[in-house]
Amino acid sequence: MTLLLNPKHKGFLPPAWRHGAFLKWLKRTHAWLGLWGAALGLLFGISGFVLNHRAQMKINVVTPVESSVQVDLPDAAKADPDALAGWFADYTGITAHQRLRKQRAKTVVWNDRPVQKPEEWSVSLSRPDLEVSAVYTVGNRYVDVKRSEQNLWGILARLHKGEGVGMGWILLVDTLAGALVMLCLTGFLLWSHLHGPRLAALGLIAAVVSWGWYAMA
Repeated sequence: MTLLLNPKHKGFLPPAWRHGAFLKWLKRTHAWLGLWGAALGLLFGISGFVLNHRAQMKINVVTPVESSVQVDLPDAAKADPDALAGWFADYTGITAHQRLRKQRAKTVVWNDRPVQKPEEWSVSLSRPDLEVSAVYTVGNRYVDVKRSEQNLWGILARLHKGEGVGMGWILLVDTLAGALVMLCLTGFLLWSHLHGPRLAALGLIAAVVSWGWYAMA
């Protein structure tokens, strides 16, 4: 603090900002942001390590329980993809994020001969702990239904990748990103003690990094 009160050192911030009370508030803000970042960061760190080293270190703890069955599809659900999606939601009784996809009919080569592949509809209901899907080939009587249940590691991995999550989880992760940004800013300010020359150095570094990022883009 003696450095801040030395008249030889002139800062470009208002004197009130360089007062001890503001620095105390800055430290508390930095500490609480660090606690929140650590809580979510631990989850993302563990799940990220598992995902990053599954192949190299043979970490195969994500072992979903999968099953499949063919279900007789009612005629009403064969009308269009939306009808299929409505029937599937009622059939499973699962409230989850729904994704619908339609693949048009096309010609494929099988056994060196062109074959006409019928139109295909697929719908999936996804949560972090569970994913169910239905694939229907237009003209068939049955629909292929698959179910995949995740263990704890699978749930963490899907949360890490944002699969099967709702808007609430997305906004929660946004708070982690915001906390990390604020941790960097408050950390820089604490390091500089809000002293002019150090803040000028930080500003110069930020300008160089921004210019490099813009150049690469």
